[in-house]
Amino acid sequence: MTLRIDVISDVVCPWCFIGKRRLEQALQLLAEDGAEPPAVEVVWRPFQLNPQLPREGISRAQYVADKFGGRAEQIYARVAGAGRATGIEFAFDRIARQPNTSAAHQLIDLARNEHVQDAMVESLFRGYFLEGKDLTQAPVLIEMAQQAGLDPVRARACLEDEAHRQAIVEQDEEARELGVTGVPFFVFGGQLAVSGAQEAHVLARAFKEAAGTVSA
Repeated sequence: MTLRIDVISDVVCPWCFIGKRRLEQALQLLAEDGAEPPAVEVVWRPFQLNPQLPREGISRAQYVADKFGGRAEQIYARVAGAGRATGIEFAFDRIARQPNTSAAHQLIDLARNEHVQDAMVESLFRGYFLEGKDLTQAPVLIEMAQQAGLDPVRARACLEDEAHRQAIVEQDEEARELGVTGVPFFVFGGQLAVSGAQEAHVLARAFKEAAGTVSA
């Protein structure tokens, strides 16, 4: 038996990065639990926090000021604390550009077919939040794809594929039609949904419920 976990997320969402770490911790808890859990397939699905942004993105400083105003420092301090607890040292000050993330999601979609999706997601999260990489630049994205194990020629072709870009937009819209308004959003076994970067024990219990090992 394989239990699939769909994770609807965006690569510029810090809580999604935290959610990834907490999911990894949840799976580790299950492995240490003594019971034999089913095999797991984690599938990353697209959601854009800012689908209205132009392809070239906008100034990060302007984006933060417009969205959070005087609350930005307090908000990001809270996020940084939550990240630190999961081993993530966010470097928000390194981020200069707030990107449209369609291109990044195209690569994540390609990476699933190549069985390196987790590595692609990790590369994007780390590149953006730890190194401040500009996700609007094709050469930067291709380099990150190559680091994740994707062929750079295929990665470039993927980014230039307008049909693929439109497919990502449609997947984003489908998630909203299903009622997803914020990310991360986890769906365990196609039946049990958990919204937000919940603690590892919460995600582990959801996994068990979906797998039928505990009552809902």
